[in-house]
Amino acid sequence: MTRTNVLLWTDGPGPYIDAIAAAGLSDRVRVESLPRSQTPNEAQRASTEALLAWGAPKGLLPEMPKLRWAQALTAGVEMWLTIPDLPAGLTLTCARGTHRESMPENILGGLFHLTKPYAAANQDQKSSSWVRRMATPLNGQTLGILGLGEIGQRVARLATALGMRVIGTKRTTASIADVAEVLPPSRTNEVLAQSDFVLLLLPATPDTENFIDAERLGHMKPSAYLLNFGRGALIDDDALIAAVTSKKIAGAVLDVFRQEPLPKAHPFWTTEGIQVLPHIGGGHPRRDSVVAKLFVDNLGRFLDGKPLLQEVDRVAGY
Repeated sequence: MTRTNVLLWTDGPGPYIDAIAAAGLSDRVRVESLPRSQTPNEAQRASTEALLAWGAPKGLLPEMPKLRWAQALTAGVEMWLTIPDLPAGLTLTCARGTHRESMPENILGGLFHLTKPYAAANQDQKSSSWVRRMATPLNGQTLGILGLGEIGQRVARLATALGMRVIGTKRTTASIADVAEVLPPSRTNEVLAQSDFVLLLLPATPDTENFIDAERLGHMKPSAYLLNFGRGALIDDDALIAAVTSKKIAGAVLDVFRQEPLPKAHPFWTTEGIQVLPHIGGGHPRRDSVVAKLFVDNLGRFLDGKPLLQEVDRVAGY
């Protein structure tokens, strides 16, 4: 039997190798693994037919003549789509949906951070200070979600259970459980104006670059908070700093940035009212196992010539 050559270009190939074996595909593939710090050698470039990777540098993929499918390890694929020589015929799939376990919980953590005084109480404890502080209820407040995909809908379910009213935007405006109102992106400003908390879950595309700019921030309530768990490029950094500093909005929780790690000199670090998180939203100890399940599902489909899951639409950008 001819085996398909698969290259796992990641620092933690174990869960993927185990998943291939558990799925009974080991006899159909020849698997090699490579740390991210290394580049595929000439033999690997010549033979690889399926690739699991975080991305690829310019010049590499055109030197892989047998490569027909690449599985991205991330949900966002802007780093792939900006590769200038990304082969037109290469099928690209992403890891969309693999953040469903931890990201909704981390988003709720952001909401609790903004409304519950635990962080302040922790600081008080360091000086043995008994300070009575007031928690703000989430019940009755409005959460606006820009990007009601799978993660957004899971957040909506949890937020509704807390008594919040959820509204949001989606390209298709069919009704969604636990969402009071689904609006098209053209009505984003209405969502901003109604929301006490605005959650960004949009993909990074040319259309969403600097989506939250000074004009859109101007539609938010002065008491409202912005939470970004989508992509750093969604926000005009300078506009957000100006809005928070001038109290046009109450503040922001940011988990994603244009450059990561966030440079030490970036003013986000020192702007009062902006909470910087080190991109913790989607990660959890079992995430590789979750991505491995998707990868193996796709590997079986690839070997059988069937359509792949989570295929990237290059025109839409995700």
